[in-house]
Amino acid sequence: MNDFTEQEFSRCKNSWLVPLVCLLIGGALFGISTNLAKYAGEISLTPLAFLFWSITGATIILFAIALRRNELPPLNVRSFEYYFVAAIFSVAGSNLIIFSTAPHVGAGFVALIITLSPLLTYLGVLVLRVERFQIIRAFGVASALTGASVLAVRKFSTPDASMFWILIALCGPVFLAFGNIYRTLRWPKGASHNVLAPGMLVAAVILLGAMSLLPSFSLNVPLGNFLPLGLIILQSCIFAGQFLLLFLLQKTGGPVLLSLLGSVGAVVGVPVAIVLQGETPPDGLILGASLIALGIFLVAWGGTKVVTFLREKN
Repeated sequence: MNDFTEQEFSRCKNSWLVPLVCLLIGGALFGISTNLAKYAGEISLTPLAFLFWSITGATIILFAIALRRNELPPLNVRSFEYYFVAAIFSVAGSNLIIFSTAPHVGAGFVALIITLSPLLTYLGVLVLRVERFQIIRAFGVASALTGASVLAVRKFSTPDASMFWILIALCGPVFLAFGNIYRTLRWPKGASHNVLAPGMLVAAVILLGAMSLLPSFSLNVPLGNFLPLGLIILQSCIFAGQFLLLFLLQKTGGPVLLSLLGSVGAVVGVPVAIVLQGETPPDGLILGASLIALGIFLVAWGGTKVVTFLREKN
């Protein structure tokens, strides 16, 4: 996708194909990332260390692409605000929640809970009057929230449930939804997705590095074998592709369509967690997942793209 020019993207952004491909590939990468986060804990990689070094690797990759295209991130007050706020909610905060909770509540449960982000995003755009109320989408929100409630209640009722980690996991989609809306409304005028992604990741690296200065936090990576380093390299490549597609999808599809990345991620992440990591399917999986899937379908089908609003503002 990096070989496309900005003009080609502009000509294609009214087509369903570009956002659909970005959604499917980006969502699949998201689902794989959730499982890698759990596996990292099993090989003694702390969530902060795994996230910091993976984001650092992704930053290097995206900056190399930006240099090759001669498109470096803009350096001004508006851009700095965008990079750091987006980094807090879309990268550092949300992924630290995902990476920290997956070993405790399971990658499958985290992947399913993240599917709430489309509904929270839609509620946000309604409150901000970015979109008008639509009855179909309202039914979708109610359906998905009911499905998530089924999963959460069943999870709370399991004998070994950790209420603390479940509540922390539920904060993940809130962070993602806020980030989706913020990046759309505050997208710097005339900026390309190719320059915004590396700028945001640099800000995330700075924030995560500062967090490592706090007591009980460390960026140390066990180097007794190649596995931890190999996992970081793999996650760096996944992050690079995921965030590049995230910004392209946001530009062509808007925040609500963008937030469906978590739903596609669940389609990939839950089966991987069950088959490859031996997780027990979450209680209430069929009912909860069906209600969430119905809700997401109604939200996606009944909506209009927020990108129209974005173009008018820019």
